[in-house]
Amino acid sequence: MGKITGFLEYERLEEPHEPKETRKKHYREFYARLDDQSAGVQGARCMDCGIPFCMQGCPVNNIIPDFNDLVYRQDWKNAIETLHSTNNFPEFTGRICPAPCEEACVLRINEDPVGIKSIEHAIIDKAWEEGWVRAQPAAHKTGKKVAVVGSGPAGLASAQQLARAGHDVTVLEKSDRIGGLLRYGIPDFKLEKGVIDRRLEQMRAEGVKFRTSVLVGTQPPGRGVGSDARANISGETLLAEFDAVVLAAGAEQPRDLPIPGRELAGVHFAMEFLPLQNKRVAGDQEVKDLWATDKHVVIIGGGDTGSDCVGTSNRHNAKSVTQIELLEKPDDLDYNPVWPYWPIRLRTSSSHEEGVKRDWSLATKEFTGEKGQVKALKTVRLQWKGGKPTEIPGSEEVIQADLVLLAMGFVSPLQSLIDEFGVQKDARGNAKAPTDGQGAYVTSVPKVFAAGDLRRGQSLVVWAIREGRQCARAVDEFLMGFSELPR
Repeated sequence: MGKITGFLEYERLEEPHEPKETRKKHYREFYARLDDQSAGVQGARCMDCGIPFCMQGCPVNNIIPDFNDLVYRQDWKNAIETLHSTNNFPEFTGRICPAPCEEACVLRINEDPVGIKSIEHAIIDKAWEEGWVRAQPAAHKTGKKVAVVGSGPAGLASAQQLARAGHDVTVLEKSDRIGGLLRYGIPDFKLEKGVIDRRLEQMRAEGVKFRTSVLVGTQPPGRGVGSDARANISGETLLAEFDAVVLAAGAEQPRDLPIPGRELAGVHFAMEFLPLQNKRVAGDQEVKDLWATDKHVVIIGGGDTGSDCVGTSNRHNAKSVTQIELLEKPDDLDYNPVWPYWPIRLRTSSSHEEGVKRDWSLATKEFTGEKGQVKALKTVRLQWKGGKPTEIPGSEEVIQADLVLLAMGFVSPLQSLIDEFGVQKDARGNAKAPTDGQGAYVTSVPKVFAAGDLRRGQSLVVWAIREGRQCARAVDEFLMGFSELPR
């Protein structure tokens, strides 16, 4: 815990950030970490609450009361060791995690929670500044080889843990750079890519090998799934060359909207739009010409991906930005009515603050256009009752649109990848694998393991890191008969 009376004396602090009109002019991160003293004040608010519900709310089970107390006492070096003991990449979660730990904080019952995410952000950034984040190569090599398919947070977490256990790890990625959706899904203004690159250098020093632009399988990804592959490798080859294979390629297949006019130019998946700007920021010259500049942009889908489209469209100087959602508008609550669980409430992101018209309970019925180019959406308003929607007669509307971005979530992993290994699937098309007991994370094919969104479906970065770590232990046990890796 922090200071005994800290939660009574101090208020929650927001991380310092640029004003919205300034930050819209660039693609850099605009939130800075708390300074040492301010982070210490936030740590002081941590209570002696008996049962740390924050730890139960955190998928990686971060030892939150301990590092809060260490930051309060300005013991930063022990704080990063505590944080790294459960989380390989706190620089990712400290920036982009929605912080379920804070919704589970005991203070959240009737007050603002401890700023756990901002403390995590401060700890890891200070650790990098001080040079405390160093490579941890294995003392002894096992001679075992593991292939990890996919370089998102699940694949990277699994790869790092396995390398530290002494295995020879190769990560395969179909994009031209490592990072998965961290690299090509999340905008730079939320996660600058140098944050990823410095961690990759640590992993290389630990022995992890990275192969980019390599597609596992022979079938090209479907529409809406990015790929820079210049080479293919079969599942059969991987199984022959490696002692184990970890499938951690995420849930990349986007949900489509098959309505009249879907074929019109200007209707795109969000993941056809967002990666292009990341490539431009990275310095790529030959990037597809898809911009929101001087266009009326309509984003269908109210989640994080839709929010990222809002922020990117505003930075493109769109003429207008509208975001619509099929579901009804959540209540705007300043407390957690289902504590310590994750509440359904209206959430306003930094991108929303920069300018957007938001609307709820709208179903899109048709895209209309001229000369093959989208010009508008026809919508109808919905009434929700008992969890089921009905269309309201006479509520039809037309929304002007020169660019429509579909950000309605992801339905499954690439089916061709799972089929390449003959792995059994669950009812939603995910790779089927248990998470506990004998055979945890192993699929129906003995040498093939699955972790992250490819196994559990669309989820959070923090869940991907958890599953990657746990899967690594399962692989280590499979290869060696025992494991000293933490679960």
